[in-house]
Amino acid sequence: MIDAILAAGIAGLPDLYRQGQVDALAVTRCYLDRIAALDGHISAYNQVLADSALTAAAASARRWREGKPLSEIDGAPVAVKANIAVQGAFWHAGIGAYRDRVAEKDADCVERLRAAGAVILGTVNMHEGALGATTDNVWFGRTQNPLRDGHTAGGSSGGSAASVAGGLAAGALGSDTMGSVRIPSAYCGIVGYKPARHAISLDGVIPLSTTLDHVGVHGRSLPDCALLAAHAGDRGAVTPVDVAGLRLAIPDWRTRVEAPDFIWSAREEAATLLLLNGMRRVVSDLPDYQPGQARRLGLLVSEVEGLNAHADRLAQGDDGFSPEFLGLLRWGERQPATKLAAAYQGLDAIRTAGTAWLEQVDAVLLPTAPQTAFPFDTPVPANQADFTALADFIGCPAVAVPFKTAPDGLPLSMQVMGRDAATVLAVAACLV
Repeated sequence: MIDAILAAGIAGLPDLYRQGQVDALAVTRCYLDRIAALDGHISAYNQVLADSALTAAAASARRWREGKPLSEIDGAPVAVKANIAVQGAFWHAGIGAYRDRVAEKDADCVERLRAAGAVILGTVNMHEGALGATTDNVWFGRTQNPLRDGHTAGGSSGGSAASVAGGLAAGALGSDTMGSVRIPSAYCGIVGYKPARHAISLDGVIPLSTTLDHVGVHGRSLPDCALLAAHAGDRGAVTPVDVAGLRLAIPDWRTRVEAPDFIWSAREEAATLLLLNGMRRVVSDLPDYQPGQARRLGLLVSEVEGLNAHADRLAQGDDGFSPEFLGLLRWGERQPATKLAAAYQGLDAIRTAGTAWLEQVDAVLLPTAPQTAFPFDTPVPANQADFTALADFIGCPAVAVPFKTAPDGLPLSMQVMGRDAATVLAVAACLV
Protein backbone atom coordinates (compact mmCIF):
# COMPACT_ATOMS: atom_id res chain seq x y z
CA MET A 1 0.00 0.00 0.00
CA ILE A 2 2.98 2.36 0.25
CA ASP A 3 2.69 3.52 -3.36
CA ALA A 4 -1.06 4.02 -3.01
CA ILE A 5 -0.60 6.02 0.19
CA LEU A 6 2.02 8.30 -1.34
CA ALA A 7 0.00 8.75 -4.53
CA ALA A 8 -3.08 9.69 -2.49
CA GLY A 9 -1.39 12.76 -1.05
CA ILE A 10 -4.06 14.51 0.99
CA ALA A 11 -7.02 14.68 -1.39
CA GLY A 12 -6.97 10.95 -2.15
CA LEU A 13 -6.89 9.68 1.43
CA PRO A 14 -10.66 9.91 2.11
CA ASP A 15 -11.35 7.38 -0.66
CA LEU A 16 -8.82 4.97 0.85
CA TYR A 17 -10.34 5.44 4.29
CA ARG A 18 -13.95 5.04 3.13
CA GLN A 19 -13.10 1.90 1.17
CA GLY A 20 -11.36 0.43 4.20
CA GLN A 21 -8.17 -0.21 2.21
CA VAL A 22 -6.11 1.48 4.93
CA ASP A 23 -6.73 3.67 7.96
CA ALA A 24 -5.14 6.84 9.30
CA LEU A 25 -3.02 4.89 11.77
CA ALA A 26 -1.47 2.77 9.03
CA VAL A 27 -0.92 5.84 6.85
CA THR A 28 0.79 7.70 9.68
CA ARG A 29 2.98 4.69 10.45
CA CYS A 30 3.91 4.55 6.76
CA TYR A 31 5.13 8.15 6.83
CA LEU A 32 6.92 7.71 10.16
CA ASP A 33 8.68 4.63 8.81
CA ARG A 34 9.80 6.56 5.76
CA ILE A 35 11.07 9.39 7.93
CA ALA A 36 13.06 6.90 9.99
CA ALA A 37 14.49 5.26 6.87
CA LEU A 38 15.18 8.31 4.68
CA ASP A 39 15.37 11.49 6.66
CA GLY A 40 18.79 10.78 8.09
CA HIS A 41 20.08 11.82 4.70
CA ILE A 42 17.44 14.30 3.50
CA SER A 43 17.35 16.16 6.84
CA ALA A 44 13.92 17.65 6.33
CA TYR A 45 12.78 17.20 9.94
CA ASN A 46 14.02 19.00 13.02
CA GLN A 47 11.69 17.13 15.38
CA VAL A 48 9.48 14.10 14.76
CA LEU A 49 6.42 13.93 17.03
CA ALA A 50 5.77 10.23 16.61
CA ASP A 51 3.83 9.55 19.82
CA SER A 52 1.36 12.40 19.46
CA ALA A 53 1.01 11.72 15.74
CA LEU A 54 0.09 8.08 16.36
CA THR A 55 -2.41 9.10 19.04
CA ALA A 56 -4.07 11.58 16.68
CA ALA A 57 -4.05 9.02 13.86
CA ALA A 58 -5.73 6.38 16.03
CA ALA A 59 -8.49 8.86 16.90
CA SER A 60 -8.91 9.68 13.21
CA ALA A 61 -9.14 6.00 12.30
CA ARG A 62 -11.96 5.57 14.83
CA ARG A 63 -13.86 8.53 13.38
CA TRP A 64 -13.62 7.15 9.85
CA ARG A 65 -14.80 3.71 11.01
CA GLU A 66 -17.80 5.36 12.66
CA GLY A 67 -18.48 7.44 9.54
CA LYS A 68 -17.87 10.69 11.41
CA PRO A 69 -14.70 12.27 10.01
CA LEU A 70 -14.10 15.87 11.03
CA SER A 71 -13.27 16.98 7.48
CA GLU A 72 -11.75 15.87 4.18
CA ILE A 73 -8.27 16.17 5.75
CA ASP A 74 -9.08 14.07 8.80
CA GLY A 75 -6.14 11.66 9.09
CA ALA A 76 -3.84 13.56 6.69
CA PRO A 77 -0.22 13.54 7.97
CA VAL A 78 1.25 17.05 7.79
CA ALA A 79 4.66 18.61 8.52
CA VAL A 80 5.02 22.13 9.93
CA LYS A 81 7.80 24.65 9.28
CA ALA A 82 9.87 25.38 12.37
CA ASN A 83 8.78 29.03 12.60
CA ILE A 84 5.14 27.97 13.08
CA ALA A 85 4.21 27.03 16.63
CA VAL A 86 3.27 23.43 17.41
CA GLN A 87 2.32 22.99 21.04
CA GLY A 88 4.95 21.03 22.95
CA ALA A 89 7.48 21.15 20.08
CA PHE A 90 10.62 23.22 19.68
CA TRP A 91 9.81 26.55 18.05
CA HIS A 92 12.92 28.26 16.76
CA ALA A 93 12.63 29.45 13.13
CA GLY A 94 15.93 27.74 12.38
CA ILE A 95 17.79 30.05 14.76
CA GLY A 96 20.18 28.46 17.24
CA ALA A 97 19.40 31.03 19.93
CA TYR A 98 15.88 29.61 20.23
CA ARG A 99 16.69 25.93 19.81
CA ASP A 100 15.39 25.02 23.30
CA ARG A 101 12.23 27.14 23.23
CA VAL A 102 9.04 25.06 23.34
CA ALA A 103 5.76 26.40 21.99
CA GLU A 104 3.12 26.73 24.69
CA LYS A 105 0.25 26.58 22.22
CA ASP A 106 -0.41 25.90 18.55
CA ALA A 107 -0.28 28.62 15.94
CA ASP A 108 -3.76 29.49 14.69
CA CYS A 109 -3.24 27.59 11.43
CA VAL A 110 -2.00 24.48 13.25
CA GLU A 111 -4.92 24.65 15.67
CA ARG A 112 -7.31 24.78 12.72
CA LEU A 113 -5.66 21.79 11.07
CA ARG A 114 -5.89 19.76 14.26
CA ALA A 115 -9.56 20.72 14.59
CA ALA A 116 -10.05 19.29 11.09
CA GLY A 117 -8.36 16.04 12.12
CA ALA A 118 -4.95 16.53 10.48
CA VAL A 119 -2.09 14.55 12.01
CA ILE A 120 0.96 16.68 12.83
CA LEU A 121 4.06 14.58 12.11
CA GLY A 122 6.63 17.09 13.33
CA THR A 123 8.49 20.29 12.58
CA VAL A 124 10.75 20.73 9.57
CA ASN A 125 13.93 22.57 8.74
CA MET A 126 14.18 26.03 7.21
CA HIS A 127 16.67 28.68 6.21
CA GLU A 128 17.78 30.49 9.36
CA GLY A 129 15.25 33.13 10.34
CA ALA A 130 13.48 32.65 6.98
CA LEU A 131 16.02 35.04 5.46
CA GLY A 132 17.39 33.04 2.55
CA ALA A 133 16.51 30.37 0.00
CA THR A 134 18.89 27.41 0.39
CA THR A 135 17.99 25.80 3.77
CA ASP A 136 21.67 25.22 4.41
CA ASN A 137 21.31 25.80 8.13
CA VAL A 138 24.38 26.03 10.34
CA TRP A 139 22.37 25.05 13.45
CA PHE A 140 20.00 22.38 12.14
CA GLY A 141 21.70 20.99 9.08
CA ARG A 142 21.52 21.08 5.31
CA THR A 143 18.26 19.88 3.77
CA GLN A 144 18.93 17.88 0.61
CA ASN A 145 16.71 18.06 -2.43
CA PRO A 146 15.07 14.60 -2.60
CA LEU A 147 15.26 14.76 -6.40
CA ARG A 148 19.04 15.21 -6.60
CA ASP A 149 21.62 14.67 -3.90
CA GLY A 150 23.90 17.61 -3.13
CA HIS A 151 21.38 20.12 -4.45
CA THR A 152 19.39 22.65 -2.45
CA ALA A 153 15.72 22.06 -1.71
CA GLY A 154 15.32 25.84 -1.83
CA GLY A 155 14.04 27.98 0.97
CA SER A 156 13.26 29.34 3.25
CA SER A 157 10.64 26.56 3.51
CA GLY A 158 13.10 23.95 2.25
CA GLY A 159 12.25 21.34 4.85
CA SER A 160 8.55 21.71 4.09
CA ALA A 161 9.04 21.14 0.36
CA ALA A 162 11.55 18.32 0.86
CA SER A 163 9.24 16.50 3.28
CA VAL A 164 6.49 16.39 0.65
CA ALA A 165 8.75 15.68 -2.34
CA GLY A 166 10.54 12.92 -0.42
CA GLY A 167 7.31 11.21 0.63
CA LEU A 168 7.89 12.12 4.29
CA ALA A 169 4.58 14.00 4.67
CA ALA A 170 1.34 14.23 2.71
CA GLY A 171 1.46 18.03 2.91
CA ALA A 172 3.24 20.77 4.78
CA LEU A 173 2.84 24.28 6.14
CA GLY A 174 5.42 26.89 5.19
CA SER A 175 5.81 30.64 5.15
CA ASP A 176 6.42 32.94 2.21
CA THR A 177 7.91 36.44 2.43
CA MET A 178 9.29 36.89 -1.08
CA GLY A 179 8.80 33.37 -2.44
CA SER A 180 9.73 31.02 0.40
CA VAL A 181 6.93 28.53 -0.32
CA ARG A 182 6.95 28.69 -4.11
CA ILE A 183 10.72 28.60 -4.72
CA PRO A 184 11.39 25.36 -2.80
CA SER A 185 8.24 23.83 -4.28
CA ALA A 186 9.62 24.64 -7.74
CA TYR A 187 13.03 23.14 -6.98
CA CYS A 188 11.47 19.99 -5.49
CA GLY A 189 8.90 19.42 -8.23
CA ILE A 190 5.76 19.84 -6.11
CA VAL A 191 2.92 22.36 -5.78
CA GLY A 192 3.33 25.40 -3.56
CA TYR A 193 0.47 27.79 -2.82
CA LYS A 194 0.68 31.19 -1.13
CA PRO A 195 -2.76 32.57 -0.28
CA ALA A 196 -3.57 36.26 -0.07
CA ARG A 197 -2.03 38.05 2.87
CA HIS A 198 -3.78 37.14 6.15
CA ALA A 199 -6.03 34.56 4.44
CA ILE A 200 -4.18 32.20 6.78
CA SER A 201 -3.46 33.82 10.13
CA LEU A 202 0.11 34.70 11.10
CA ASP A 203 -0.74 34.23 14.78
CA GLY A 204 1.91 31.92 16.23
CA VAL A 205 4.39 32.44 13.39
CA ILE A 206 7.83 33.83 14.25
CA PRO A 207 8.05 36.83 11.94
CA LEU A 208 10.69 37.82 9.47
CA SER A 209 8.76 40.75 7.98
CA THR A 210 5.52 41.91 9.51
CA THR A 211 4.91 43.74 6.23
CA LEU A 212 5.46 40.83 3.82
CA ASP A 213 5.04 37.49 5.64
CA HIS A 214 2.39 35.00 4.48
CA VAL A 215 1.58 31.44 5.54
CA GLY A 216 1.41 28.98 2.64
CA VAL A 217 1.17 25.27 1.92
CA HIS A 218 3.01 22.54 0.00
CA GLY A 219 1.42 19.46 -1.56
CA ARG A 220 1.82 16.81 -4.22
CA SER A 221 -1.17 18.23 -6.11
CA LEU A 222 -3.35 21.31 -6.40
CA PRO A 223 -6.28 19.61 -4.62
CA ASP A 224 -3.90 18.74 -1.76
CA CYS A 225 -2.87 22.38 -1.42
CA ALA A 226 -6.42 23.68 -1.76
CA LEU A 227 -7.70 21.41 1.00
CA LEU A 228 -4.80 22.10 3.32
CA ALA A 229 -5.05 25.86 2.81
CA ALA A 230 -8.81 25.85 3.22
CA HIS A 231 -8.65 24.11 6.58
CA ALA A 232 -5.75 26.29 7.71
CA GLY A 233 -7.97 29.32 7.16
CA ASP A 234 -8.19 30.16 3.42
CA ARG A 235 -11.76 29.11 2.73
CA GLY A 236 -11.80 30.64 -0.75
CA ALA A 237 -9.33 28.06 -2.00
CA VAL A 238 -11.90 25.38 -2.85
CA THR A 239 -14.47 27.37 -4.87
CA PRO A 240 -14.81 25.99 -8.44
CA VAL A 241 -14.15 28.43 -11.30
CA ASP A 242 -14.57 28.11 -15.08
CA VAL A 243 -11.45 29.49 -16.78
CA ALA A 244 -13.06 29.96 -20.22
CA GLY A 245 -12.96 33.62 -21.19
CA LEU A 246 -10.69 34.68 -18.34
CA ARG A 247 -8.12 37.34 -19.19
CA LEU A 248 -4.54 36.09 -19.08
CA ALA A 249 -1.51 38.39 -18.87
CA ILE A 250 1.80 36.91 -20.02
CA PRO A 251 4.29 39.70 -19.29
CA ASP A 252 7.61 39.60 -21.12
CA TRP A 253 10.29 40.03 -18.48
CA ARG A 254 13.19 38.63 -20.50
CA THR A 255 15.07 41.91 -20.23
CA ARG A 256 14.27 42.26 -16.52
CA VAL A 257 15.13 38.80 -15.15
CA GLU A 258 18.09 36.76 -16.33
CA ALA A 259 16.93 33.20 -16.97
CA PRO A 260 17.86 30.44 -19.45
CA ASP A 261 15.96 30.21 -22.72
CA PHE A 262 14.43 26.87 -21.70
CA ILE A 263 12.57 28.57 -18.87
CA TRP A 264 11.02 31.12 -21.22
CA SER A 265 10.20 28.37 -23.73
CA ALA A 266 8.39 26.42 -21.03
CA ARG A 267 6.46 29.55 -20.08
CA GLU A 268 5.31 29.92 -23.70
CA GLU A 269 4.19 26.29 -23.76
CA ALA A 270 2.25 26.89 -20.57
CA ALA A 271 0.64 29.99 -22.09
CA THR A 272 -0.40 28.03 -25.16
CA LEU A 273 -2.02 25.40 -22.98
CA LEU A 274 -4.00 28.01 -21.03
CA LEU A 275 -5.20 29.61 -24.24
CA LEU A 276 -6.32 26.21 -25.52
CA ASN A 277 -8.39 25.95 -22.35
CA GLY A 278 -10.33 29.03 -23.38
CA MET A 279 -8.48 31.85 -21.67
CA ARG A 280 -7.97 35.14 -23.54
CA ARG A 281 -4.47 36.57 -23.89
CA VAL A 282 -4.37 40.27 -23.06
CA VAL A 283 -1.39 42.57 -23.47
CA SER A 284 -0.92 43.88 -19.95
CA ASP A 285 2.07 44.43 -17.69
CA LEU A 286 3.56 46.53 -14.91
CA PRO A 287 5.88 48.54 -17.16
CA ASP A 288 7.72 50.32 -14.35
CA TYR A 289 8.28 47.21 -12.22
CA GLN A 290 11.94 46.21 -12.00
CA PRO A 291 12.19 42.86 -10.17
CA GLY A 292 15.79 43.20 -9.04
CA GLN A 293 15.29 46.69 -7.66
CA ALA A 294 12.03 45.67 -5.97
CA ARG A 295 13.70 42.59 -4.46
CA ARG A 296 16.29 44.82 -2.82
CA LEU A 297 13.53 46.99 -1.31
CA GLY A 298 11.85 43.90 0.11
CA LEU A 299 15.14 42.58 1.43
CA LEU A 300 15.91 45.82 3.28
CA VAL A 301 12.46 45.88 4.87
CA SER A 302 12.83 42.21 5.83
CA GLU A 303 16.25 42.80 7.39
CA VAL A 304 15.05 45.75 9.47
CA GLU A 305 11.81 44.08 10.55
CA GLY A 306 13.68 40.84 11.21
CA LEU A 307 16.07 42.70 13.50
CA ASN A 308 13.11 44.19 15.35
CA ALA A 309 11.57 40.73 15.73
CA HIS A 310 14.71 39.44 17.45
CA ALA A 311 15.73 42.61 19.29
CA ASP A 312 14.92 41.28 22.76
CA ARG A 313 17.01 38.14 22.28
CA LEU A 314 19.87 40.05 20.66
CA ALA A 315 19.93 42.42 23.64
CA GLN A 316 21.13 39.40 25.66
CA GLY A 317 23.94 38.66 23.20
CA ASP A 318 24.27 37.42 19.65
CA ASP A 319 25.25 33.82 20.41
CA GLY A 320 22.97 31.47 18.51
CA PHE A 321 22.78 33.77 15.48
CA SER A 322 25.04 32.80 12.61
CA PRO A 323 27.44 35.46 11.28
CA GLU A 324 25.62 35.38 7.93
CA PHE A 325 22.16 35.90 9.40
CA LEU A 326 23.36 38.47 11.91
CA GLY A 327 25.25 40.29 9.18
CA LEU A 328 22.08 40.68 7.12
CA LEU A 329 20.13 42.00 10.10
CA ARG A 330 22.89 44.41 11.10
CA TRP A 331 23.30 45.63 7.53
CA GLY A 332 19.67 46.67 7.52
CA GLU A 333 20.17 48.39 10.85
CA ARG A 334 23.04 50.49 9.46
CA GLN A 335 21.05 51.91 6.58
CA PRO A 336 19.88 55.52 6.92
CA ALA A 337 16.29 56.18 7.89
CA THR A 338 15.71 57.93 4.58
CA LYS A 339 16.64 54.75 2.70
CA LEU A 340 14.27 52.64 4.77
CA ALA A 341 11.49 55.17 4.31
CA ALA A 342 12.08 55.08 0.56
CA ALA A 343 11.89 51.27 0.64
CA TYR A 344 8.50 51.36 2.35
CA GLN A 345 7.29 53.99 -0.09
CA GLY A 346 8.54 51.92 -3.00
CA LEU A 347 6.73 48.80 -1.76
CA ASP A 348 3.55 50.81 -1.20
CA ALA A 349 3.74 52.07 -4.77
CA ILE A 350 4.26 48.52 -6.07
CA ARG A 351 1.29 47.28 -4.05
CA THR A 352 -0.95 50.06 -5.37
CA ALA A 353 0.12 49.58 -8.99
CA GLY A 354 -0.01 45.80 -8.73
CA THR A 355 -3.47 45.79 -7.22
CA ALA A 356 -4.71 48.04 -10.02
CA TRP A 357 -3.04 45.76 -12.60
CA LEU A 358 -4.81 42.69 -11.25
CA GLU A 359 -8.15 44.50 -11.63
CA GLN A 360 -7.50 44.56 -15.38
CA VAL A 361 -6.65 40.85 -15.75
CA ASP A 362 -7.80 37.61 -14.16
CA ALA A 363 -4.47 35.80 -14.00
CA VAL A 364 -0.78 36.43 -14.63
CA LEU A 365 1.55 33.68 -15.86
CA LEU A 366 5.26 33.80 -14.99
CA PRO A 367 7.97 31.22 -14.34
CA THR A 368 8.37 30.44 -10.65
CA ALA A 369 12.16 30.67 -10.46
CA PRO A 370 14.87 31.85 -12.88
CA GLN A 371 16.80 28.59 -12.36
CA THR A 372 16.41 24.98 -11.29
CA ALA A 373 17.76 23.59 -8.02
CA PHE A 374 21.51 24.17 -7.84
CA PRO A 375 24.34 22.40 -6.01
CA PHE A 376 25.23 23.57 -2.53
CA ASP A 377 28.85 24.11 -3.54
CA THR A 378 27.99 26.70 -6.22
CA PRO A 379 27.29 30.43 -5.74
CA VAL A 380 23.75 31.23 -4.63
CA PRO A 381 21.88 33.12 -7.37
CA ALA A 382 20.87 36.59 -6.23
CA ASN A 383 17.71 36.60 -8.35
CA GLN A 384 15.90 33.54 -6.99
CA ALA A 385 12.90 35.61 -5.88
CA ASP A 386 12.63 37.89 -8.90
CA PHE A 387 9.48 36.16 -10.20
CA THR A 388 7.87 35.36 -6.84
CA ALA A 389 8.33 38.51 -4.75
CA LEU A 390 5.70 40.56 -6.57
CA ALA A 391 2.80 38.48 -5.23
CA ASP A 392 4.05 39.10 -1.68
CA PHE A 393 4.44 42.82 -2.34
CA ILE A 394 0.87 42.98 -3.64
CA GLY A 395 -0.43 40.51 -1.06
CA CYS A 396 -2.30 38.47 -3.68
CA PRO A 397 -2.59 34.67 -4.01
CA ALA A 398 -0.04 32.82 -6.16
CA VAL A 399 0.64 29.17 -6.87
CA ALA A 400 3.63 27.31 -8.30
CA VAL A 401 3.06 24.08 -10.24
CA PRO A 402 5.55 21.69 -11.84
CA PHE A 403 5.63 22.12 -15.61
CA LYS A 404 8.09 20.40 -17.95
CA THR A 405 11.68 19.42 -17.21
CA ALA A 406 14.93 21.29 -17.69
CA PRO A 407 17.74 19.89 -19.86
CA ASP A 408 19.53 18.78 -16.68
CA GLY A 409 16.54 16.59 -15.73
CA LEU A 410 15.36 18.77 -12.84
CA PRO A 411 11.79 20.07 -12.72
CA LEU A 412 10.66 23.42 -14.02
CA SER A 413 7.76 25.30 -12.48
CA MET A 414 5.20 27.85 -13.59
CA GLN A 415 3.55 30.45 -11.39
CA VAL A 416 0.03 31.80 -11.60
CA MET A 417 -0.98 34.88 -9.64
CA GLY A 418 -4.21 36.85 -9.55
CA ARG A 419 -6.86 38.57 -7.45
CA ASP A 420 -8.49 35.59 -5.81
CA ALA A 421 -7.57 32.10 -4.71
CA ALA A 422 -10.21 30.18 -6.61
CA THR A 423 -9.25 31.70 -9.96
CA VAL A 424 -5.52 31.26 -9.41
CA LEU A 425 -5.94 27.59 -8.50
CA ALA A 426 -8.36 26.91 -11.37
CA VAL A 427 -5.98 28.42 -13.92
CA ALA A 428 -3.05 26.49 -12.49
CA ALA A 429 -5.07 23.27 -12.73
CA CYS A 430 -4.98 23.61 -16.52
CA LEU A 431 -1.21 23.16 -16.39
CA VAL A 432 -1.12 19.81 -14.58
